[in-house]
Amino acid sequence: MKKSELRQNKVTKQWVIYSPARRKRPHDFGGAGKWHSLPERDDSCPFCPGNDAALPSVIWELADGEGQWQVRVVPNKFPALTPGGELSRSQEGLYLTMQGHGRHEVVIESPLHNRQTGMMPLKEIERVVETYHKRYIDLMAEEENMMITIFRNHGARAGTSLMHPHSQIIATGMVPHHVRWREEEAQHYFDEWGRCVYCDILAQEQKEGARIVYENKSFTAFVPFAAEVPFEVWIMPASHAADFGSISDIEKEDFSAALQQILRRLHLKLDDPDYNYIINTSVRYRSGEPQIHWYLQIRPRLMTAAGFEIGSGISINPSIPEEDAEFLRDE
Repeated sequence: MKKSELRQNKVTKQWVIYSPARRKRPHDFGGAGKWHSLPERDDSCPFCPGNDAALPSVIWELADGEGQWQVRVVPNKFPALTPGGELSRSQEGLYLTMQGHGRHEVVIESPLHNRQTGMMPLKEIERVVETYHKRYIDLMAEEENMMITIFRNHGARAGTSLMHPHSQIIATGMVPHHVRWREEEAQHYFDEWGRCVYCDILAQEQKEGARIVYENKSFTAFVPFAAEVPFEVWIMPASHAADFGSISDIEKEDFSAALQQILRRLHLKLDDPDYNYIINTSVRYRSGEPQIHWYLQIRPRLMTAAGFEIGSGISINPSIPEEDAEFLRDE
């Protein structure tokens, strides 16, 4: 691709501009290698072993054979939402308000302060995924929770404030327009074609192969055709499933392996870049629907949206998806 090109995201119908003239070499993106000199334990870190007094409480933990915790779930000390609020809406003139009901939890991924998810042994990644699944099921058992979002912010540009490896889970009592829009677009596609748009995307990626980074029996990781940012990757289950909660034990192992591979390659090849990942899954009452397909989305924070992107809603990506996939694929 030498000239600029626009590609449409089949999930959202949004267009993305690809501008090779702005392209950098992969090594020019890079992170700062900011975790390289951290100690295994930090006395001032509330997530490190021995600093339990700094935690509000422990919701759940996964221990090894000797009783030492390996993954912990704790309440966020500064929560975006808190349990107990009313879900009813109130009017203030023409405006709507509601109480900030929900739950905000932190998953402490390792007792080691300097352990990075992308460099974890597979067994440790599996513990994190098991914890995600456990908390997802438990939170969805509370009928007032309409949506569960599991996400990881890695690095300052991605929004993290503590270096200790952790991710977060937020349960909300409402479903935002952004998620409803994505579901509605999937519904429109299903009504027109009688198929899941995500299954069709996955089949197209497997047929072409050019954007695939990693595959195993249960999951395919690929740079999407209309990636909005350089080195964006989706990890998608091969079997159609709308709800992350339906993942099987075998799929958990394969999902962990795919997640480890992608994070490891980003870490090594882009020098530990800042990134966000999010598990996009169905909301309550839509977990069995045929048009929704859960997946994990990784978006490295290598660029900053500027005026045109903010004003138009169109992303400008200088990085070519096929070339990004080839770079990440080659070991």
